[in-house]
Amino acid sequence: MTVTIVGASLAGLRVAQTLRRLGFTETITMLGDEPYRPYDRPPLSKEYLDASPGGGDAAAPPSLMSQEELDALGLDLRLSCQATGLDAAGRKVELASGERVGYDRLVIATGARARRHPLGAGPGGFLSLRTVDDATAIRAALDGRPNVVVLGGGFIGAEVAAAVRKRGLDVTMIEMLPAPMSRSLGPTVGALLARLHEDHGVRVRLGTTVAAVRRDGGGRVAELELANGSAVPADVVIEGLGATPTTGWLSGNGLDVADGVACDSDLRVLGPEGVFAAGDVARRPHDLLGESVRIEHWTSVGEHGEIVAAAIMGAPRPAATPPYVWSDQYGHRIQVVGRPRPDDAVTVIEDGGKAGHVAVYERDGIVSGVFTIDSPRVMLMGRRAISGRLSSREFLGRIT
Repeated sequence: MTVTIVGASLAGLRVAQTLRRLGFTETITMLGDEPYRPYDRPPLSKEYLDASPGGGDAAAPPSLMSQEELDALGLDLRLSCQATGLDAAGRKVELASGERVGYDRLVIATGARARRHPLGAGPGGFLSLRTVDDATAIRAALDGRPNVVVLGGGFIGAEVAAAVRKRGLDVTMIEMLPAPMSRSLGPTVGALLARLHEDHGVRVRLGTTVAAVRRDGGGRVAELELANGSAVPADVVIEGLGATPTTGWLSGNGLDVADGVACDSDLRVLGPEGVFAAGDVARRPHDLLGESVRIEHWTSVGEHGEIVAAAIMGAPRPAATPPYVWSDQYGHRIQVVGRPRPDDAVTVIEDGGKAGHVAVYERDGIVSGVFTIDSPRVMLMGRRAISGRLSSREFLGRIT
């Protein structure tokens, strides 16, 4: 049995590692469209950007494994190799080079691509952050000490704003929602996050979007006109507008790709035989959440690799864990566990603007999510509470 993994990503690498750990000795082919061996994406919006201008080996991707560790896996690793189509009936992956790579088992781990603003295209336009090349381009742009505008107040936009402020640059954040991340965390916690940025010198513009772009004589962005009638100077615009699953190459196979590739609980793709999906591109029923979800969290992506490998090998599926994500901003550790919704009841515990903020979300009396700033103990308790379906009353009694 041969396994072909499309995507030299965290998800794809975890599939390969787990297969080898479970005793799989046959061929594993991994196809990556970038020229780099598998690397870690979270540092791209953190340490990679906030390093001192011109310092260090800025072009070195934060690798997930050393070359020696990668060699030990015995992969047929093919880089700069883009998948352009899938022949599910013939069990072959079509490449941009014209080559067709066969498989007995296929793992779709192509992740997602950055969502782009329609007004930011072209030379001198907006920058996005998804790949190491994107991060390198942003670093180079920041070395010129520009006025920076960040579009979007989600984790990527927030981390970029924090990294830019660490360099001492002027930053404006533009968020179309009433508060950063209020669509998932609600307005109260969103306002707390907005205040965190403002306390560190970020100009936060909420409830508005970019309506027009003014460029200089050389075609470079110079100013953004906002929907609320105001204008913002902008030498560099960095998009943090979310991501779209990379599924275009799968067309023609009858797959459900409405929001990522639809899978069963074991991440078997619904439809063709022998096909699995893992990572940001996969949508599956979650045992703890009771709904089908696509989760773009580092920890969930890694767990997907273990689930897929277990399914291929006929091993038991690993126990489900609640979704978990963290973010480092301005020297603070922000963490969210569970799947809170903006209409969940929320109890916020603040401590006068210092570290230790906590928000507990509840749905039908049960803890549905926990948000913390610099409260690792509460976060650990929150993960256990969600896994054990603890009542919000009991959980609040334990932490207050």
